Amino acid sequence: MVDSETRWAMVRKLRQRPAVEVLEPKVRPVQQEDLPAIKDIYNYFIQNTVITFDDVPLDLSYWQERFEMSEKFPLPFLVMSRGAEILGFAYVSPWRQRTSYLKVVENSIYLSAPATGKGLGSILFAALIAECEKVGIKEVIAVIADRGAHASIALHEKHGFVQQGHLANVAKRFGKPIGSYLLSLKVSKV
Repeated sequence: MVDSETRWAMVRKLRQRPAVEVLEPKVRPVQQEDLPAIKDIYNYFIQNTVITFDDVPLDLSYWQERFEMSEKFPLPFLVMSRGAEILGFAYVSPWRQRTSYLKVVENSIYLSAPATGKGLGSILFAALIAECEKVGIKEVIAVIADRGAHASIALHEKHGFVQQGHLANVAKRFGKPIGSYLLSLKVSKV
């Protein structure tokens, strides 16, 4: 048992310690050194869920090409970080290769497993949509798996996406058929 004088001495000593700095998540453009963490986040979903239609892990060269494409066109490619830790990423890519679709993109957003369920996806997604608006994107299309992606559908709808249709049984994951929902968001009127 600690007497009152000793307890107050401990309290005074604790008050003198500098406060532990808690880093807030930050959304920023992707950098080359972020690509290994992005690869690991995405490959987790390939190996453990049905929410992506890729069925084999992607290597770093895939993400290098995506990074280079986002800089060339320019298209938003963002990461959410806390210090040196990458919590998630979001990007858009061309919807189709035809000229008429020039300002229409498809989005992707993924958080690391420990970062899910904390509202971070909404922050990252809002930043992605704002960046799309800045670069003159007219419409963002989302293609979302019809199994296991309820949180993704809810996130898109929260940010104004509207369901446009459902494609049943268009892919196979882990030996079972899977479909996709199509959602869209009008970003700018240009």
